[in-house]
Amino acid sequence: MIRALFQKLPVLVIAGLALGGLALGAVGSALLGNEPFIRVPEVHLAPQEVFTVGGFVVTNTLLSAWLTTVVVLLVFGLGSRKAELVPGRLQGAIEILFEALYGFIKGVVGEPYARRFFPILATIFIFVSFNAWIALLPFYPTVGFKEEGAGYVTTHLLRSAGTDINMPLALAIISFVFVETWGFKAHRLGYLGEFFRGGRAIVMGVVRGRPGSVFGGVIDGFVGLLELMSHFIRLLSFTFRLFGNMIAGEIILVMITFLLIFMSPIAFYLLEILVGGVQGLIFMGLTLVFAFMAVSPHEADHKEANSP
Repeated sequence: MIRALFQKLPVLVIAGLALGGLALGAVGSALLGNEPFIRVPEVHLAPQEVFTVGGFVVTNTLLSAWLTTVVVLLVFGLGSRKAELVPGRLQGAIEILFEALYGFIKGVVGEPYARRFFPILATIFIFVSFNAWIALLPFYPTVGFKEEGAGYVTTHLLRSAGTDINMPLALAIISFVFVETWGFKAHRLGYLGEFFRGGRAIVMGVVRGRPGSVFGGVIDGFVGLLELMSHFIRLLSFTFRLFGNMIAGEIILVMITFLLIFMSPIAFYLLEILVGGVQGLIFMGLTLVFAFMAVSPHEADHKEANSP
């Protein structure tokens, strides 16, 4: 009987914590008429200032980005410092990650382009994912500073950089610059023909008196303008996709902890681990697709449209 009790002990502990969390959380407190064990959370969309150096404001999200960078450098530096033919655990994990990323990229664009794109795409994935995962550590929501007279943390020392719109915007700009640079390297000035179309068809149509050619050239020029706009709209879509998912995840974790406290938030933490990896993969994947579109041949697409 004692052995059976010990076998059921983990289940009993988990059930006890879940019931305790329900009773102490906002849901149970409302039902029992008690004060919630945790105060009502405050959500800050804007990053909070931690300190200033010579007029340069260091925010908690910037500190988080620096911490992520340091952790990534340490992990991958230690894992590759003494590379061996028979890898250890850390080296093996890094090799598995790199092989998976490289295989994914090569499967989309092929070997030559994969070698060219891999460094920046892998960096984007690793930074976005590690930044999201590190932000799940318990000292993120608990370590900080208190205002005078406040009994709780009012300024957090660290906060996920993904919840600061500046970081997704910076990554979107980096992605945009690399995609356009690869496009110009592949096509040189001919890359601009993707955006400025129809001019030759309009001129030849006017000279030869072909209204249909003029109309087709105008339509083609309008399509090129839309294509140009779509490249800049990517900055907004990349930024708000990552920012929206990261800030939504943070709000969900805060609110579920306030409502239930114990055990139940664990499921959402596990979900956020998955979301962090998925967001890194999406950001990397979209950059990969746009880069491949930029370096792909375009001349054949417009030869017929630009012909008189």
